[in-house]
Amino acid sequence: MQVFEVSEGEGPVILGLPHTGTWVPNDVAKTLNERGRGLDDTDWHIERLYADLLPGVTTVRARFHRYVIDANRDPSGESLYPGQNTTGLVPLTDFDGNPIWAETPDAAEVERRRLAFHAPYHAALAAQVERVRARHGVAILYDCHSIRSRIPFLFEGTLPDFNVGTNNGTTCAPQVAEALTGVTTAAEGYTHVLNGRFKGGWTTRHYGRPLEGIHAIQMELAQSTHLSTEAQPFAYDETKAARLRPHLSLILHRLAALAAALARKE
Repeated sequence: MQVFEVSEGEGPVILGLPHTGTWVPNDVAKTLNERGRGLDDTDWHIERLYADLLPGVTTVRARFHRYVIDANRDPSGESLYPGQNTTGLVPLTDFDGNPIWAETPDAAEVERRRLAFHAPYHAALAAQVERVRARHGVAILYDCHSIRSRIPFLFEGTLPDFNVGTNNGTTCAPQVAEALTGVTTAAEGYTHVLNGRFKGGWTTRHYGRPLEGIHAIQMELAQSTHLSTEAQPFAYDETKAARLRPHLSLILHRLAALAAALARKE
């Protein structure tokens, strides 16, 4: 099975979807414990939530599950959030701190998965970033994520609805962050934060080079914004999604419109 899927568009915006995949190869699946086999930490239905919101958008989606290997973690294994609870390149626990493996993968197995899954996904993403930048003079990478709104192991209290990450302003031009937060702050009934608990994962930090015309930003949505319940079966809520999607569409359209102005400044 192909480990990623790409849909090429003609516009300047690229959607990265590293955590929507649910495929676990048989040799990996048999080493997960019962809790791990539930795949609870999936970014459930994000591909559906963003579908058809922006004509001409490019999408790069990992088909493998983050328990196989996390496509949004540093391939070196270095923590993105030193001193805070998080999960690693190949997670050993779920987001609640519970073990997910019956047989813990060793260093050789982690490296095998890096080469088989993580590296091909990022080779495909990098190729699209370069293609889009060559066409438009800039590329805007918008990394799509979601997470349960309450996870005491990872953060206190309830997560805001919109969590925008730019690694404290280093991964994109200020106008890019402003395009997002202009929408999220005005979205009635929703809460938002810029560079709060989630400042952008490895994808955002690795690709975001605004001085070279590559602007990267992460959107971490609380799953309460579009799921009926933040537990199995993690069902998509059509009513919630219908309320949320216009805000996401406006964000993407603003980013696409901004690209030409960014290119003129390069």
